[in-house]
Amino acid sequence: MYTALAAGLCGAEVSLFSPKPDPVPPTLQPVLDRLGWQGPMVRPSELPRFELAYEAGQTIVIEAFFGAEARMTPEMLPADLSVYDIVHVVPLGKASRQLEFLRACKERGANRLSAGTFTHVILEDREAMTGVLSESDLFFLNEEEAIALFGSVEAAQTETGKLMFLTLGAGGAWVLQGEYKTYVPAVQAQVLEPTGAGDSFCGAVLARLVQGQHPVQAARLAMPLAAQVVTGVGPATLLENEAPPPPPDEHVVVNGEQVQQIASLIAALPEVRPFDFIGPEFPAAGQPHTLDFFFASILQQFGFWSLRDGLYDRPMIAKIGGERRKGSSFLFQAYRQALDQDPEILTVNRQAKLTRAEFRSMLETDDGRDVMPAFDLHLAQAKAYGRDMVAFATSPESVLAKAARSPHPLRAFLHQLDHVGGYKEDPLRKKSTLLAMILNQRPEAFLPFGPDEEPAPVIDYHLMRSCLRVGLIDVQDEGFAARLAARKIVTASEEMAIRQAAYKAIEQITALSGKSMGAVDWFFFNARHRCPEMTEPACDLCPLDPLCAHRKELFQPVIRTTFY
Repeated sequence: MYTALAAGLCGAEVSLFSPKPDPVPPTLQPVLDRLGWQGPMVRPSELPRFELAYEAGQTIVIEAFFGAEARMTPEMLPADLSVYDIVHVVPLGKASRQLEFLRACKERGANRLSAGTFTHVILEDREAMTGVLSESDLFFLNEEEAIALFGSVEAAQTETGKLMFLTLGAGGAWVLQGEYKTYVPAVQAQVLEPTGAGDSFCGAVLARLVQGQHPVQAARLAMPLAAQVVTGVGPATLLENEAPPPPPDEHVVVNGEQVQQIASLIAALPEVRPFDFIGPEFPAAGQPHTLDFFFASILQQFGFWSLRDGLYDRPMIAKIGGERRKGSSFLFQAYRQALDQDPEILTVNRQAKLTRAEFRSMLETDDGRDVMPAFDLHLAQAKAYGRDMVAFATSPESVLAKAARSPHPLRAFLHQLDHVGGYKEDPLRKKSTLLAMILNQRPEAFLPFGPDEEPAPVIDYHLMRSCLRVGLIDVQDEGFAARLAARKIVTASEEMAIRQAAYKAIEQITALSGKSMGAVDWFFFNARHRCPEMTEPACDLCPLDPLCAHRKELFQPVIRTTFY
């Protein structure tokens, strides 16, 4: 019930399949009003109930009465479950019963299966619980349950292509995407009654996933609701009108007035239009290995700068293809040369087995030098991409084919990349969304979007620099602003504060200007030529100059990441 109510509060359309009381007790009437409650009719006295105690942060089950739930069988399930994006199956008292229900749901066409667990269920039948884990696409458990199932929190693992959400109470949660792990901090709260926090987190995550969020972002958005639930008694807080938003970061904020003015200016600029990604650095229209080129190269769009003495030193600029090229232009030229000389090296099988020597040869300058500031990270990303795609027995063509079969092609495309190395790691999906826009805007129109689909902002360090200097976002902390101006290394949380604010600002500009995200992104990305890293900005060449805040001293967050 907690899981279903939380998912509904977060905006999902939810059906609850469980014993349904007749008559409905007054305390459960609000639940019936909010959910599509299905299931066998039973007397109220036959409803499951539990008596719990909490000592030193541990949950102690004093009494568990499963009532009519124990008599439910898979045969009672609706015949067609394909109408649901995700079907979540609770422990049901025994792992073997839960496994039976999961398999029955799959037979009835469930698209994605989710499951949770209890410690005593694991200890009673570890083999069946292993089967539950294997059958599930998503799995939720807490710290105690992870220790019971895996021996330790650190040993918890899931298969490639699957998701695991491991909650740590007030300590936050781990999100596992195959072998990749991301920590998500909790939202602190004054605990009155802790029942249902984990189940509410589960429901909120499921709702956000259905709405198209990245798994890590889904967990971040779920944390405020999990925190709110423990401040009341029972599910009272889940019966409110809307889920609580994440607490605002007061260090970096969007300047709403500047956003509106810039959006109005951009709306009138004819040069704000999408780019078709055709040119000397890109494959010609119709080139057979175009998809391999873009899938393999876009995941490498990060890290084109170097550090010295803890400070940003300089961008990567080197000669390749007879010209001095910077950053992404250098990389595209390197991959274009590989496309011409050995196109098979860009396929998923070759990327999975890529050797250091092969990769160095691909990325070397005209005079044979290795100039990539983060070469090992780039190689690891290439191999992770290839391994995951091979593990799925998929290819760029089949990813697009699966997306095309969905009523929401963009969402389906991004969902698939959330499980692919080189793309899955970023909760704001910079590289995934950039790839989607390219495939949409190319002459071949590889990825048509659904009628109501618009890509999210593609936030790299060039856009963050523009947002800071133009004044679309304000850094309230003077010490933080000084460190940005000094080009010092920042923390991951500081970087995310700026990146999230830039994300919101660009999202709002797109909505207010009436321009497409592809057009707005290309306009701001090209601002790097007018407002570069190492030389004085050419303000007289910038269309935004009349409204710009001219914070020329500010610089993008300096942090080594594979996200951008």
